Amino acid sequence: MALVHSFEKNGNKLFKYRGQIPVILFVLAIPVIYFTDVQCIMDNERWFYICTGAAIAMSILGQVIRAIAIGTSNKHTSGRNTQEQVAEALNTKGIYSTVRHPLYLGNYFMWIGIVCFTFNIYFIVIVSLLFWIYYERIMFAEERFLERKFGESYVNWSNSVPAFWPSRKNYIKGEISFSMKTILRREYSGISATALGFIFVAGLREYFMTKTIACPLCYVYWIAGALLFSLIFKLLKHKTKVLFEEDRS
Repeated sequence: MALVHSFEKNGNKLFKYRGQIPVILFVLAIPVIYFTDVQCIMDNERWFYICTGAAIAMSILGQVIRAIAIGTSNKHTSGRNTQEQVAEALNTKGIYSTVRHPLYLGNYFMWIGIVCFTFNIYFIVIVSLLFWIYYERIMFAEERFLERKFGESYVNWSNSVPAFWPSRKNYIKGEISFSMKTILRREYSGISATALGFIFVAGLREYFMTKTIACPLCYVYWIAGALLFSLIFKLLKHKTKVLFEEDRS
């Protein structure tokens, strides 16, 4: 099989399972947290808050990037399809005029923030490399699909827009207004998962350091808040019309 076809085939397979990445990260984080000596950071309150703040900021940045991309898309693009590539229209304006794959860029920052919270530089580098290898194939398969579907219009757009790192050189203002309803309808689970990811790392680190199972009240509040947030918006999405929008996915 030619390499180009092999990349596309592998990319389509990986595309179906990209939602499992958070689970894999959580599993990998367990031995990383166990073997990471963070005593010097934990003993220095200033450095602890600086590192923690930087990690949280990265995850928030990822959420913001995803929100901009999703909140300005119509129902024919940027769907949450998991089985195959789907697109009835091509996004070329707004954030898509600065980067071709803003959702994947958002994913990277969203999850690398949690990885940074482990305070293990080697884990950060390894996850970044694995993320690139994994998503490079997905992006390749997606772009092959879009090129076949939209032809020259896609090629012209892709030749002037970076694949992963944004550039405002050719920015074109989008025509679709930003919708907070779309964000709440489509991103509530990701927001909750990110919050739970930070709680998971913090709780596991505390357990490995103290050798005791403790559950501070703040952890209970954060876990309950994240789960309640997800439950409320799941019910609103599936049981009511509060978040429904005619021209949004």
